[in-house]
Amino acid sequence: MSDLRDLYQEVILEHSKAPRNFHGLAHANHRADGVNPLCGDQFTVYLHMDGDAIRDISFEGSGCAISKASASMMTQILKGKSRAEAEKLFERFHKLVTGEEPAKGGEDLGKLAVFSGVSEYPARVKCATLAWHTLHAALVGEAEAVLPEDE
Repeated sequence: MSDLRDLYQEVILEHSKAPRNFHGLAHANHRADGVNPLCGDQFTVYLHMDGDAIRDISFEGSGCAISKASASMMTQILKGKSRAEAEKLFERFHKLVTGEEPAKGGEDLGKLAVFSGVSEYPARVKCATLAWHTLHAALVGEAEAVLPEDE
């Protein structure tokens, strides 16, 4: 288990220090803002949708290492995916970080599986899922993400 923790820390720090797709998206045709009221993290997620496909995705904002790394990795994994694939990944990721699905069940999540350790720290779940809730809002045409209170 310490190997997974080490990988978790390494990946989180890498993506926090040098987030991927961290910029505005001039050609975005969907966007949403998300705020975690508990800690003040805030992000805007930009999407360029071509029909049902995510052609481009980026984010801007500020947050803790976990929220920024989650947003960075989310943008990497979702480019080229369909709306349905993005929603399915969000559902799987959410189950992983809340502990509903064991880490071993997250193989298809790729590097996102390192976030399984978040389930040990319930206060950090909102950090890990903020960008994903914001993505969902953008996908369904809402301007702002709403984070569930029970998370």
